Amino acid sequence: MNFTENRYEVIVIGAGHAGCEAALAAARMGCSTLLLTIDMDKIASMPCSPSIGGMAKGQLVKEIDALGGWMARITDSSAIQYRTLNTRKGPAVHSTRTQNDKALYSRNMKAILEKEPNLDLKQAMAREILMEDDQVRGVLDHTGFEYFAPSLVIATGTFLKGTVHIGSSRIQAGRAGEFASVSLAQCLSDLGLDMGRMKTGTPPRLHADSIDFQQFRLHGSETEPKPFSFLTREITTPMLPSFMGETNTATHDIVRENLKFSALYGGHIKGQSARYCPSFEDKIVKFPDRDSHHVILEYEGIDSKEIYASGLGNSLPLEVQYQVVRSVKGLEQAKIVRPAYAIEYDYVSPLELTPALETKRLKGLFLAGQINGTSGYEEAGAQGLWAGANAACRVQKREPFVLDRSEAYMGVMIDDLVTRGTREPYRMFTSRAEYRLLLREDNADLRLAQKGYEYGLIPRERLDFCREIQKQTKKEIQRVKTAVVKPSPETNAFLEQHRTNPISTGVKLEQLLKRAELSYELLKQISPPPGLLNARTEQQVEIEVKYEGYIQRQLNEIKKFKDLEKIRIPDLFDYSKAHGLSNEIREKLSKIQPKSLGQASRTDGMTPAAISVLMVAIAALGKQGGS
Repeated sequence: MNFTENRYEVIVIGAGHAGCEAALAAARMGCSTLLLTIDMDKIASMPCSPSIGGMAKGQLVKEIDALGGWMARITDSSAIQYRTLNTRKGPAVHSTRTQNDKALYSRNMKAILEKEPNLDLKQAMAREILMEDDQVRGVLDHTGFEYFAPSLVIATGTFLKGTVHIGSSRIQAGRAGEFASVSLAQCLSDLGLDMGRMKTGTPPRLHADSIDFQQFRLHGSETEPKPFSFLTREITTPMLPSFMGETNTATHDIVRENLKFSALYGGHIKGQSARYCPSFEDKIVKFPDRDSHHVILEYEGIDSKEIYASGLGNSLPLEVQYQVVRSVKGLEQAKIVRPAYAIEYDYVSPLELTPALETKRLKGLFLAGQINGTSGYEEAGAQGLWAGANAACRVQKREPFVLDRSEAYMGVMIDDLVTRGTREPYRMFTSRAEYRLLLREDNADLRLAQKGYEYGLIPRERLDFCREIQKQTKKEIQRVKTAVVKPSPETNAFLEQHRTNPISTGVKLEQLLKRAELSYELLKQISPPPGLLNARTEQQVEIEVKYEGYIQRQLNEIKKFKDLEKIRIPDLFDYSKAHGLSNEIREKLSKIQPKSLGQASRTDGMTPAAISVLMVAIAALGKQGGS
């Protein structure tokens, strides 16, 4: 019998947000792909906040969508609240955030995976990676069955030696109630990868009927929500509110009195936690002068009575959790249906990875998501797409799929990870992106369509649409720059009505559009375009004209950045021969093995003098090679 059910081109371990996007990307690119998950009923689970997006995270989701990924579309099919953050600031930092029905999100993602023609979805726990001469051969599962593929993506989230902590109770689990992956963690360690421990956590879930919502401030959804995906035409799910409240001094006193019972402060947890997302115990200890902290209550689903109590994450015993929760105004009778907990898990240092997210020493092994030391569904999804695309590229013998810092937020994230590593769970921030005015939510597909099409991640019609928008935008900007608006009683009355100065001579339409009080939508009334334009075109015209000076400045900075990126560093370059580098810098560069002088320049501790030394050494090697 010729048995072929266990042979694939790409295998993905883990069906969280990273694993789903990895498997779908590899399959879209034409590779026969297998996605293995411990539990088929927990695909794309939301074990922490039932939300997608947020500051900088929204940009990542838009980029996943622009490259054919599914996170944004699944979000639109399960969202129960939409908000656009930072609307009082410029478009560079506008970010979409949704609350989601987490059961609906998981169910809808599973349906997409099952429909993908090049993808098999199977329930199994990977126990061991099969290797031959430092090259991936496949996977051995917990039953002893073997699956073979030359490319393997590991996206195991918090499951590698996962340990859940509630007070002094320690439970081996990948998430509460789910098996941990112990054998696979040991296998990765035995393969010689540099590994460590990190910690995250989640707050309690409360029963909605036990909460006095009248004591909280209501936060509703936007009345006209804008879809997350560029492909979504209509939002059909009902919108639900969230509620804002505060802790108080009594709450804080309870935590202080019981700190010794906390897993975090009782000495049970060794993993590194994130500074930007502290547990409630951390807030009390590190901000002793604060009298209160925010508590945000969010529905976990349309048909669910579970309420996510954001801000109350802790690792205290359950009896203490009840005291903490019930000390908050409006939660005096609250019932905890799922306790808060902390979780520790193994991760692999991202310095082990190339910019393709492939391990440097083990060919065909790619890592994505929290296994790389990151935090967040969005960061995981972006890495998953990236790793899945590169796993396919390896099979297809194509150049790696890599975006640089000037092209995408995900390019910033990957470069940060593989160049600098991380000592705590890495989270994306707009401040990490130097060129964020060009890397906006609104233009993600316009930026990335060409690359997505070249790699088979999106179809031709999406590329053609983006090209048409770009063509319309260029043509309309030319008109805006040349069209002259002449003074008239009607024109000046219009300008005064919108609280901006009237004109006494003819002015370019561009000058009016650059006024803060005026928008493209308004100016169409006095100088309409010759034909109907797509709304996306109008949006791009307004942004590019209003922010022209800032955009040009960033384009000039990108040119300098690209010049350094063009100077390639040969593989296995001997940094000991670059005389003038400190031992510390030599050691770091030897470990990271940067691909370009630009990447080397972003290594921690690099100085302008060290960059000059390295540039001379690379040039000298080039001359030797050519002589």
